[in-house]
Amino acid sequence: MNERADGADGRRGTLRDRQKQQTRRTLLDSAKAEFVARGYAAVTVDDIVAAAGCSRATFYLHFTGKPDVLHRIGAETMEQRAVAVYAELDGVLESGSRTEFARWMRRAVAWFEANQAILPAWDEAVALEPEFRAVAKRAVDELPAAMPGYLRRWGAHRHGEACLRIELLVSQLERFFTRWAVQGTIDTSADEAAEVLCDIWFPALLPPEHRPPPEEEPPGHR
Repeated sequence: MNERADGADGRRGTLRDRQKQQTRRTLLDSAKAEFVARGYAAVTVDDIVAAAGCSRATFYLHFTGKPDVLHRIGAETMEQRAVAVYAELDGVLESGSRTEFARWMRRAVAWFEANQAILPAWDEAVALEPEFRAVAKRAVDELPAAMPGYLRRWGAHRHGEACLRIELLVSQLERFFTRWAVQGTIDTSADEAAEVLCDIWFPALLPPEHRPPPEEEPPGHR
Protein backbone atom coordinates (compact mmCIF):
# COMPACT_ATOMS: atom_id res chain seq x y z
CA MET A 1 0.00 0.00 0.00
CA ASN A 2 2.72 2.43 0.97
CA GLU A 3 4.74 1.69 -2.17
CA ARG A 4 1.71 2.32 -4.37
CA ALA A 5 0.95 5.54 -2.53
CA ASP A 6 4.55 6.69 -2.85
CA GLY A 7 4.54 5.87 -6.53
CA ALA A 8 1.32 7.78 -7.08
CA ASP A 9 2.72 10.78 -5.21
CA GLY A 10 5.84 10.63 -7.37
CA ARG A 11 3.81 10.55 -10.55
CA ARG A 12 1.66 13.46 -9.37
CA GLY A 13 4.81 15.38 -8.49
CA THR A 14 6.30 14.70 -11.90
CA LEU A 15 3.10 15.81 -13.61
CA ARG A 16 3.02 19.01 -11.56
CA ASP A 17 6.65 19.69 -12.44
CA ARG A 18 5.91 19.21 -16.14
CA GLN A 19 2.89 21.48 -15.94
CA LYS A 20 4.92 24.11 -14.11
CA GLN A 21 7.66 24.01 -16.73
CA GLN A 22 5.10 24.17 -19.53
CA THR A 23 3.48 27.22 -17.94
CA ARG A 24 6.89 28.88 -17.61
CA ARG A 25 7.66 28.17 -21.25
CA THR A 26 4.28 29.50 -22.35
CA LEU A 27 4.91 32.72 -20.43
CA LEU A 28 8.37 33.09 -21.96
CA ASP A 29 7.06 32.49 -25.48
CA SER A 30 4.16 34.89 -24.97
CA ALA A 31 6.41 37.60 -23.53
CA LYS A 32 8.87 37.19 -26.39
CA ALA A 33 6.10 37.46 -28.99
CA GLU A 34 4.72 40.58 -27.31
CA PHE A 35 8.13 42.25 -27.01
CA VAL A 36 8.95 41.48 -30.65
CA ALA A 37 5.61 42.77 -31.90
CA ARG A 38 5.26 45.90 -29.74
CA GLY A 39 8.59 46.68 -28.09
CA TYR A 40 9.55 46.46 -24.45
CA ALA A 41 8.02 49.66 -23.06
CA ALA A 42 4.55 49.17 -24.56
CA VAL A 43 4.07 45.67 -23.11
CA THR A 44 2.70 45.17 -19.60
CA VAL A 45 2.61 42.10 -17.39
CA ASP A 46 -1.15 42.06 -18.01
CA ASP A 47 -0.48 41.81 -21.75
CA ILE A 48 1.86 38.87 -21.21
CA VAL A 49 -0.50 36.92 -18.98
CA ALA A 50 -3.45 37.58 -21.30
CA ALA A 51 -1.45 36.21 -24.23
CA ALA A 52 -0.38 33.21 -22.15
CA GLY A 53 -3.87 32.57 -20.79
CA CYS A 54 -2.88 32.64 -17.13
CA SER A 55 -3.03 34.99 -14.15
CA ARG A 56 -0.72 37.66 -12.77
CA ALA A 57 -0.24 35.49 -9.69
CA THR A 58 1.03 32.68 -11.91
CA PHE A 59 3.39 35.06 -13.69
CA TYR A 60 4.90 36.18 -10.38
CA LEU A 61 5.42 32.57 -9.32
CA HIS A 62 7.95 32.34 -12.16
CA PHE A 63 9.33 35.87 -12.65
CA THR A 64 9.86 39.00 -10.59
CA GLY A 65 8.71 41.34 -13.38
CA LYS A 66 9.30 42.44 -16.95
CA PRO A 67 13.10 42.82 -16.64
CA ASP A 68 13.36 39.31 -15.24
CA VAL A 69 11.24 37.70 -17.96
CA LEU A 70 13.27 39.45 -20.67
CA HIS A 71 16.47 38.24 -19.02
CA ARG A 72 15.13 34.68 -18.95
CA ILE A 73 14.14 34.93 -22.62
CA GLY A 74 17.80 35.58 -23.40
CA ALA A 75 19.01 32.81 -21.12
CA GLU A 76 16.46 30.12 -21.96
CA THR A 77 14.96 30.61 -25.43
CA MET A 78 17.78 31.70 -27.74
CA GLU A 79 19.09 28.92 -29.95
CA GLN A 80 22.65 29.64 -28.79
CA ARG A 81 23.58 31.83 -25.88
CA ALA A 82 26.07 34.61 -26.50
CA VAL A 83 28.43 33.10 -23.93
CA ALA A 84 28.70 29.96 -26.10
CA VAL A 85 29.66 32.09 -29.10
CA TYR A 86 32.55 33.62 -27.15
CA ALA A 87 33.63 30.30 -25.66
CA GLU A 88 34.03 29.20 -29.28
CA LEU A 89 36.10 32.32 -29.99
CA ASP A 90 38.52 31.24 -27.26
CA GLY A 91 39.49 28.16 -29.26
CA VAL A 92 39.67 30.14 -32.49
CA LEU A 93 42.14 32.61 -30.97
CA GLU A 94 44.12 29.71 -29.52
CA SER A 95 44.62 28.43 -33.07
CA GLY A 96 46.17 31.74 -34.16
CA SER A 97 44.44 31.40 -37.53
CA ARG A 98 43.11 34.54 -39.16
CA THR A 99 41.05 32.33 -41.50
CA GLU A 100 39.33 30.67 -38.55
CA PHE A 101 38.78 34.06 -36.93
CA ALA A 102 37.10 35.34 -40.12
CA ARG A 103 34.81 32.30 -40.05
CA TRP A 104 33.99 32.97 -36.41
CA MET A 105 33.19 36.59 -37.21
CA ARG A 106 30.74 35.46 -39.86
CA ARG A 107 29.12 33.10 -37.34
CA ALA A 108 28.91 35.96 -34.81
CA VAL A 109 27.07 38.09 -37.37
CA ALA A 110 24.79 35.10 -38.06
CA TRP A 111 24.03 34.89 -34.32
CA PHE A 112 22.81 38.48 -34.39
CA GLU A 113 20.74 37.68 -37.48
CA ALA A 114 19.15 34.68 -35.74
CA ASN A 115 18.23 36.78 -32.68
CA GLN A 116 17.43 40.00 -34.51
CA ALA A 117 13.75 40.13 -33.55
CA ILE A 118 14.29 40.36 -29.78
CA LEU A 119 17.39 42.61 -29.76
CA PRO A 120 15.50 45.93 -30.02
CA ALA A 121 13.51 45.03 -26.89
CA TRP A 122 16.78 44.25 -25.09
CA ASP A 123 18.23 47.64 -26.07
CA GLU A 124 15.03 49.39 -25.01
CA ALA A 125 15.06 47.69 -21.60
CA VAL A 126 18.71 48.67 -21.06
CA ALA A 127 17.76 52.30 -21.73
CA LEU A 128 14.64 52.27 -19.53
CA GLU A 129 15.29 49.90 -16.63
CA PRO A 130 18.14 50.44 -14.15
CA GLU A 131 17.54 46.87 -12.97
CA PHE A 132 18.01 45.54 -16.48
CA ARG A 133 21.22 47.49 -17.03
CA ALA A 134 22.72 45.40 -14.24
CA VAL A 135 21.49 42.23 -15.99
CA ALA A 136 23.03 43.38 -19.28
CA LYS A 137 26.34 44.18 -17.58
CA ARG A 138 26.46 40.71 -16.01
CA ALA A 139 25.77 39.19 -19.43
CA VAL A 140 28.71 41.08 -20.95
CA ASP A 141 30.96 40.18 -18.00
CA GLU A 142 30.25 36.50 -18.69
CA LEU A 143 31.87 36.66 -22.11
CA PRO A 144 35.58 37.13 -21.27
CA ALA A 145 35.05 34.76 -18.34
CA ALA A 146 34.16 32.09 -20.95
CA MET A 147 37.57 32.65 -22.61
CA PRO A 148 40.18 31.32 -20.16
CA GLY A 149 42.83 30.72 -22.83
CA TYR A 150 42.50 34.27 -24.10
CA LEU A 151 42.77 35.71 -20.58
CA ARG A 152 45.77 33.51 -19.81
CA ARG A 153 47.67 34.75 -22.88
CA TRP A 154 47.12 38.37 -21.84
CA GLY A 155 48.31 37.62 -18.30
CA ALA A 156 46.99 38.63 -14.90
CA HIS A 157 48.64 42.06 -15.07
CA ARG A 158 46.62 42.87 -18.22
CA HIS A 159 43.38 41.17 -17.21
CA GLY A 160 41.39 44.42 -17.20
CA GLU A 161 42.62 45.38 -20.66
CA ALA A 162 41.86 41.91 -22.01
CA CYS A 163 38.27 42.10 -20.70
CA LEU A 164 37.86 45.63 -22.07
CA ARG A 165 38.88 44.46 -25.54
CA ILE A 166 36.15 41.80 -25.53
CA GLU A 167 33.61 44.33 -24.23
CA LEU A 168 34.56 46.74 -27.04
CA LEU A 169 34.28 43.93 -29.59
CA VAL A 170 30.77 43.13 -28.33
CA SER A 171 29.83 46.81 -28.45
CA GLN A 172 31.03 47.25 -32.01
CA LEU A 173 29.28 44.11 -33.21
CA GLU A 174 26.03 45.19 -31.56
CA ARG A 175 26.25 48.70 -32.99
CA PHE A 176 27.18 47.47 -36.45
CA PHE A 177 24.31 45.02 -36.49
CA THR A 178 21.81 47.65 -35.34
CA ARG A 179 22.84 50.06 -38.08
CA TRP A 180 23.14 47.35 -40.74
CA ALA A 181 20.20 45.03 -40.15
CA VAL A 182 17.77 47.03 -37.99
CA GLN A 183 18.18 50.61 -39.24
CA GLY A 184 19.50 49.82 -42.71
CA THR A 185 22.02 52.69 -42.62
CA ILE A 186 25.05 50.54 -43.54
CA ASP A 187 25.01 49.06 -47.04
CA THR A 188 27.15 45.93 -47.16
CA SER A 189 26.93 42.16 -47.23
CA ALA A 190 27.42 40.00 -44.15
CA ASP A 191 30.54 38.44 -45.70
CA GLU A 192 32.13 41.80 -46.54
CA ALA A 193 31.37 43.16 -43.07
CA ALA A 194 32.82 40.06 -41.43
CA GLU A 195 36.03 40.41 -43.45
CA VAL A 196 36.52 44.07 -42.52
CA LEU A 197 35.70 43.38 -38.87
CA CYS A 198 38.26 40.58 -38.97
CA ASP A 199 40.92 43.04 -40.21
CA ILE A 200 40.14 45.28 -37.24
CA TRP A 201 39.72 42.73 -34.48
CA PHE A 202 42.05 39.81 -35.21
CA PRO A 203 45.20 41.79 -34.33
CA ALA A 204 43.40 43.70 -31.56
CA LEU A 205 42.66 40.51 -29.62
CA LEU A 206 46.23 39.22 -29.80
CA PRO A 207 48.63 40.33 -27.05
CA PRO A 208 51.41 42.50 -28.55
CA GLU A 209 54.00 39.74 -28.20
CA HIS A 210 51.77 37.35 -30.20
CA ARG A 211 51.23 39.69 -33.13
CA PRO A 212 53.23 39.28 -36.34
CA PRO A 213 55.87 41.96 -36.83
CA PRO A 214 54.79 44.89 -38.99
CA GLU A 215 56.01 44.87 -42.55
CA GLU A 216 59.04 47.07 -43.04
CA GLU A 217 58.69 49.99 -45.36
CA PRO A 218 61.01 50.08 -48.35
CA PRO A 219 64.04 52.39 -48.00
CA GLY A 220 63.29 56.01 -48.72
CA HIS A 221 59.51 55.50 -48.30
CA ARG A 222 57.73 58.31 -46.46
